[in-house]
Amino acid sequence: MAQDGFVLVSRESQITKKSHAAANTAPTLQHEGPHDHLAEIASFVDSQSEKLWHLNKFIHSNPEPAFQEFKAHEALTKFMRSRPERWQVTSSACGIETAWIAVYDSGRKGPAVSFNVEMDALPNLGHACGHNLIASASLAGALATAHIIEKHSLAGKVYVFGTPGEEGYHGGKIQLLNRGAYDKVDISLISHPSILNNSPFVRTTAFCRLEVEFFGRTAHAANAPWQGINALDALVASYNSISMLRQQTQPSDIIGFAITNGGGDATNVIHAYSSAVCTIRSSSASRVDTLVDKVGACFDAGAQATGCTVEIKVIKGYKDHVPNMHLAASFAEHWSSLPDPYPVGPELRAHERGYTYVKASTDQGDISHALPSINVSFAIPAGPEKGGPHSADFEKAAGTKWAFDRALRVGKGMAGVAVDVLTRDGFLDTVKGEWRERFGVENKL
Repeated sequence: MAQDGFVLVSRESQITKKSHAAANTAPTLQHEGPHDHLAEIASFVDSQSEKLWHLNKFIHSNPEPAFQEFKAHEALTKFMRSRPERWQVTSSACGIETAWIAVYDSGRKGPAVSFNVEMDALPNLGHACGHNLIASASLAGALATAHIIEKHSLAGKVYVFGTPGEEGYHGGKIQLLNRGAYDKVDISLISHPSILNNSPFVRTTAFCRLEVEFFGRTAHAANAPWQGINALDALVASYNSISMLRQQTQPSDIIGFAITNGGGDATNVIHAYSSAVCTIRSSSASRVDTLVDKVGACFDAGAQATGCTVEIKVIKGYKDHVPNMHLAASFAEHWSSLPDPYPVGPELRAHERGYTYVKASTDQGDISHALPSINVSFAIPAGPEKGGPHSADFEKAAGTKWAFDRALRVGKGMAGVAVDVLTRDGFLDTVKGEWRERFGVENKL
């Protein structure tokens, strides 16, 4: 995820009472038993553990930055093509060089479940966000789901999306989504390691990036300063306005600011150019849009006060991830029924209620606004410094066998969710109904 840690937040700042009651509560699943296929899923994943461990180690040992995951792309597509199941694999999918898609089709019309695989690492830190573990969990879940479909002659499809470039703000999932890759998919499943949480009820933050330039007119600061138009003053005035704005922002609002060009190092001139970058983060995409308007007004005010012109480039980041609470409740039941050889982090109760808020962002958030999704947070044994994601300590922790075993448990739980969607009468309709109510969409899905 594009952040450096997980922070619990007491409540979301913007949500109506109606949607809060409907969407911020984990339902109790009404069926005879959540574990009909769980033993088979667990046994199958265990049988694939050695192969998945070698693949996990390869990805962790060969970190590649966003959209340059060439080794991971080759290894993962080769692995999927080698499987005995009938996977149809597309390399460089949707015109994205390191994206890929694998599809298992039962040949019988039914639900389409999907798992997202992440591959990219952090510059100078390697897999300090644990994307190797995300890949392992999703592969385990997808392979197990296909195995259950084949063994029990179930109807439906399994999609695996190799999604590059999660780190940063050009998210591969968003590019795949915009190019129609998810059009035929009913649900999306993914996970993310941490050292704090065991929860499928994760809500992440939304963020946006502003790149700002001020244009003035240079002049000699001693001889004729009145002939100049000071772009540095425009930037300083904007910075001070934003600093004052923070007094009226909400606890979940974060406005980060960096001066990228102050006009040069000369002190005897009126600076004709300045630039800055601003990152805005908050609890929801709609709140980020509101803050973009407010922050943009601060930049406009700086320009107006000094006579400069300003250009503001708004770069969309990621939307907040909104978990589907029925899918999350299904995962919680399966997770709680699986043995845990390495207990780490807080216990996840099958009927836990309420969101788990984290101040991190992911392009899975955009997926959750397009179709029902969960982004399972799972704790792995921490390194000696207890460092969280985006730390050198976490990079080492993410490469351990203990962490991998935790990821496989997550994969088993996600496969349980997928099989619930494939086999439980009316469950997918309930999942989609929740999604439509949460996002106010009448004629979709």
